Formats: sequence, structure tokens, C-alpha cells
Amino acid sequence: MAKKFGIIGHGFMGHEHEKMLTNFEGIEVVAICDIDPEQLKDVPENIKTYENASDLINDPDVEVVLVVANNNQHKKLVIEAAEAGKDIICEKPVAMSLEELDEMEAAVAKAGVKFTVHHQRRYDPDFRTAKEVYDSGELGTPYVIKSSLYGYNGNMHDWHVYISEGGGMLYDWGVHLIDQMLWMIPEKVKTVYANVRNVINFEVDDYFHIMLRFESGLMGEIELGTYYLEDKEHHFERHWFLGGNKGSAYIDGFFPEGKIVHTAHLLKNVGGKRTMTAAGPTRSFGPPPEGMLITSDLPKVGTKHEDYFTNYLNAQEGKEEFLVKIPETRRVLKLMDAIRESARTGKSVDFE
Repeated sequence: MAKKFGIIGHGFMGHEHEKMLTNFEGIEVVAICDIDPEQLKDVPENIKTYENASDLINDPDVEVVLVVANNNQHKKLVIEAAEAGKDIICEKPVAMSLEELDEMEAAVAKAGVKFTVHHQRRYDPDFRTAKEVYDSGELGTPYVIKSSLYGYNGNMHDWHVYISEGGGMLYDWGVHLIDQMLWMIPEKVKTVYANVRNVINFEVDDYFHIMLRFESGLMGEIELGTYYLEDKEHHFERHWFLGGNKGSAYIDGFFPEGKIVHTAHLLKNVGGKRTMTAAGPTRSFGPPPEGMLITSDLPKVGTKHEDYFTNYLNAQEGKEEFLVKIPETRRVLKLMDAIRESARTGKSVDFE
């Protein structure tokens, strides 16, 4: 029997969920809600529509409530759905604060329903490629992992321009990028240093640069800029760089291109011959001699966002665990608090 889903919120992401799930084997979308009737005009005729979330939540046909409303509405809707005995998937960020998440978890525990968060970007091909390279150990002991995302049209859109609605890039892409970094690296984060800015937006952040020092000394670096202008190929896309003591890897684009790079051998000391470059004489930063750099192909991954719901259905049947666990989302929220504190004070913040 297909799981019967009700979607609350039919804006951009609500439409994306509808398109993905309408033909997804094992899931039937039976109801969609939005407070704006204009957003319901293109709902297929076989799907019920509501303008009040409570009506959808209390629809006896709905088994799973998928919360895709504005960030500041997540707590209320999750609690109401739990009290109605519905299983819940909530869009990220799961909550606006740790205190809100406490209330949500209490309601879920009391009702005995299943609760997880839509962190579908754990299935992004670029991220899974970076994770596979990291997990392989091919680079030796990693010393830095950089994750970056750049764009040119820095304006936020719709409700994302308002702090009160949970807008801004830290709550938007930031949650995904932080979640990816924490999920990939199985270490404690010892310190956090961050710069969070609203460069061209009036209220909300549209740029952040986050540095995480993990317990091994590995540095995780996350940078996002929505108004970050360069006329280079692949500039307005995703980028990863992984550096270790036995090699590096670069990964460009959401459907990644790049290489794993090693050296033919490690120099025990720098030779006496200098190289003249445009910047002047150097021994360490001149062009590598022929044959010094050896490249190999990135691993091929076949993950896609639909895999999130395959995992969800399998977890519902007890075949595997939910990919996204609430304590992991709690850690992301807690780290975001430390990021904001560091940005506010200009100081590094101890974390774990």
C-alpha cells in the first residue's frame, strides 16, 4: 500500500515535492494546502486542496504530513501534525531555534509518531563524490576541506527577505552546506570562526564564510556568496577542494567535474635551483616539472534527490534507519548559534 502524503505549502519547494512524489512508487499525494489560493490552481484534479493547514492535518486520508511552509511556521505545524497522530517530514531548517526543536521533539515523543527532516542534499552528486574521496583515504590525512557556492544575483526572494519569516542564506543553503560537512567528517568540532554579512540585502544575510576546526586539526571551510562576481567557467556553481598529505581533489559543479591529484614523489628538501616567475624568484611555487603531477578520475556516484524518499519508505517499513536523524539536525542548529555568535563578536567560539 502506498503511503498517503499531504503537503503543506505549495510555493516553489511545494511544487517541487508535488512533481517528484506524484509518480513516486510507494507514495500517493492525496492533499495539498496553501494559504494562497493562487498556489493551488495548478494542483491536479485527483488531489484534494485546502487553504487551512489544520484541515489537511485532520484529513483521515493523510498518513504523512510534509511541512514545506515558511521556516517560522515549522514548529506549529509539526506539533499540530504530531498531536493528530501523523508521521512528519519537515523541510529544513527543522526549527528556528533549539528551544523550538525541544517543543517539537516533546510533541513527537508524546504522540509516538515518526519525525525526520528533508536534508535531500546529502544525496547531491557533488557532495557524494567529495564524501567518497574523503572516505577512501586516498588523500592520506586530510588537512583541509573547502565547500563553496557562488552566485551573481544576490537578491533574496519572496519571504526569504524577512528575518521574521526565517529568511537569509544561513537558514537556506547554509543549513545544507553545514549538514554536509558535519555528516562527512566524523569528528567533534572544537572551534568555530565565522563572518556572516548582508552585502546587498537590507535585513537578511547573503554571504557567509565559516571555518570549523575539527578535533584532528582538520579545517572545514564553507563559503557562500550570492553577489560574488567572476566571469569564469563553473564560477556560479558548487566547488569542493579536499587536501591531504598524500594528494588533493577538486570537484566543480553540481554534476561534478574534476580530478584527484597526486605527486610522483614528495620532495625531501627544496633543490637549490630557483625558478623565475611573474611574481619573482621562487623555489616552492614555480611550475611543476613534467611528470610531477599525476591525476586520476573522480569516483562515479549515481545518487539523486529521489533517493531520500526511497530511504524514507524503507525506514517506515523497518528495513533501514532514517538517513536524517533529529540529533543530527539539533547539532546543525547548535552550530548555527555558534556561527552567529562568532560573526557578532568577531571571535572564535569553542564548540564541542
